[in-house]
Amino acid sequence: MRDTTRAFGRRTFLLAAAVGVTGSMGVPGGAGAAAPRPSGWAGLSRRVGAFTVLPLLDAAGPFFLDRQEAFPDATVEDWALARQVDPDAFGPGDSWHLDFRCFVVRGPRDRLVLVDTGVGPDGSPAAAWAPTPGRLPSALAHAGIDPADVDTVVLTHLHEDHFGWSVGLDGVPVFPNARYVVQRRETAALPDGDAARAYVVDPLRASGQLREVDGVTGLAAGRSGDAVRVVPTPGHTPGHQSVVIDGRAEQVVVTGDVLVHAVQLVNPDVGYRFEADPDAARETRRRLLDSGRDRRTVLATAHLNRPWVALDGPRPRQPR
Repeated sequence: MRDTTRAFGRRTFLLAAAVGVTGSMGVPGGAGAAAPRPSGWAGLSRRVGAFTVLPLLDAAGPFFLDRQEAFPDATVEDWALARQVDPDAFGPGDSWHLDFRCFVVRGPRDRLVLVDTGVGPDGSPAAAWAPTPGRLPSALAHAGIDPADVDTVVLTHLHEDHFGWSVGLDGVPVFPNARYVVQRRETAALPDGDAARAYVVDPLRASGQLREVDGVTGLAAGRSGDAVRVVPTPGHTPGHQSVVIDGRAEQVVVTGDVLVHAVQLVNPDVGYRFEADPDAARETRRRLLDSGRDRRTVLATAHLNRPWVALDGPRPRQPR
């Protein structure tokens, strides 16, 4: 993560908390740290056309910064609205509790696409600040998925909490038969000495498994026009991408870090301290939310304390 704090105007958007959750996670509502949860099971999955999307919880815990430090321009009203959407994000005082979540997309002919690989084991780059070890390997086993059967791994971006289980500590890819999809703009923007280059990019290039793409790229298709594709959503990082699972009746968008807290859902103009380009991140968020309300869309979130957010409410009002 990169400390790129930048202030936005204090704008408040009133958004009805239209949150749709499929399947109970057994978590009591209300403020405070979330109760322990299983890593994932079939009751949490969503069917989207020919595809099934399953969230897998790799880790959970408090962030190392209080929420106001992480989102310095969020207002009291923003926080009140965000609490209605994701109450478990609000711990004691100003602490921020978040999940670290990956998603599996199962398609026709048992195609398996894994979106992001979590915080990784103890000793991974994320261990300096995130709760490690992650439990993605056991979550996959619980879901009946052998890592050798995963044919595509999408890395939404190259931050430590999203690539941790891509390779082992020995540099060997965890998913031996997968192509790892990342935007070329993301790898090109890595500064010299960045942990992502040595830990994940170089080993995947050496194994021939890194697939660098440019822009919108199809990954899988069903017989009725259903499809899975990656779509650039820059701002959080230069080459950040999201995954769209497009069915005839609805679509699921795996957001990555387009939004990392419900406060950015209720007010898309609230910036996050660790955005590489805050202006681009704000425009990407607003564009994603606006376009999502033009059709039936469910967001699959990496860091909210619930996997699914349905965009079936009214649009935020325009700023004063």
